[in-house]
Amino acid sequence: MAQQDGPTSSRNHGDPFDHRTTTVEKGPFCTAQCSCGWRGPARRARSLARTDAEGHLGG
Repeated sequence: MAQQDGPTSSRNHGDPFDHRTTTVEKGPFCTAQCSCGWRGPARRARSLARTDAEGHLGG
């Protein structure tokens, strides 16, 4: 079963989407996902998935 961390960040700059990112764990991998549909690559380290999410948000 996949586990989800809470939202890691959000932004709203007048976009049609309020970008809310989360990390989802599936087996030994963690993936960053956004409410806009974006998904980062599968990572073994949560910290790298969080970094992917921050990069998606422009942070």
